[in-house]
Amino acid sequence: MFGNKVLKGVLLVALGASSYGMLATFVKLAYSDVSSQGLHYTPAEVIVAQFVIGIFVVLLLNFFQKNRKKNQVVKASATDIKKLMLVGTSTGLTSIFYYLAVKYIPVSIGIVLLMQTVWMGVLLEAILEKKSPSKIKLFSVFIVLIGTLLATNVIANTVTLDWRGIVLGLFAAASFTTTMFAANKVALSISSLQRSLYMLLGGIVVVFIFAFLTQKTPFNFDIFYRWGILIALFGTIIPPILLNSGFPHTGIGLGSIVASLELPVSVTMAYFLLHEEVLFIQWFGILLILTAIVIMNLNFKKNNISQLFS
Repeated sequence: MFGNKVLKGVLLVALGASSYGMLATFVKLAYSDVSSQGLHYTPAEVIVAQFVIGIFVVLLLNFFQKNRKKNQVVKASATDIKKLMLVGTSTGLTSIFYYLAVKYIPVSIGIVLLMQTVWMGVLLEAILEKKSPSKIKLFSVFIVLIGTLLATNVIANTVTLDWRGIVLGLFAAASFTTTMFAANKVALSISSLQRSLYMLLGGIVVVFIFAFLTQKTPFNFDIFYRWGILIALFGTIIPPILLNSGFPHTGIGLGSIVASLELPVSVTMAYFLLHEEVLFIQWFGILLILTAIVIMNLNFKKNNISQLFS
């Protein structure tokens, strides 16, 4: 009854999204930690550690997959590799912008800004495909914007937000929107592990440039074992594997609804581990954003949800 592929996909996507939701809290904790050199870890150190460890693990997974499936694995062409690495640069930029954002603003606000991918995706789709969005999508965008005003507590104005964090958070959302839109259209014939590897290789190029330009102190290599493994696990390794495995079973619509778990998980983690204050009005705004995501994908949900109990 419950052992079907759709339910399996829902569980995989839910776990992958929840892993992403935990990420920003771990990054914030890493910033507050002190290295063996007596210095706080920098965004460059955190991001470099995440990408280096992530690439190493995904490379190993590709190696094991190739040995297990041998000739069944479709090899990426030079064109596929170039396209994926190009898309991967936006993955690197997303991490850079997002990790810088949560340095200036609370994690609970940062994740709300990142979720602006909902309306940014609608806008990008309208521009690239040259067609007007449906009324349902426009209504969902309106709800997202209202929810964002409440979730960031702008109306009550009881929290002073650093404008740098807001701008960087919106940049992260724009970059993430580009990643999602392009990743769903590039090199779909090769395995998700290969796609993840080449996107990470493209992302690390941007990350290394960022580190070279911003790292003013000697690099603290103990970041790799102090926080790098944990952050890479929840940011680069577990989520892409689970999401890429789950989405083919759920479909984009149902998968997007389940993936929105990232928002409440992130806020809850920040509330309990970072002791960030989250007011009722902010929780209500988060609920509105989640509602908008469900409404936007409601038609897809109807087609898939009945399969959960078949």
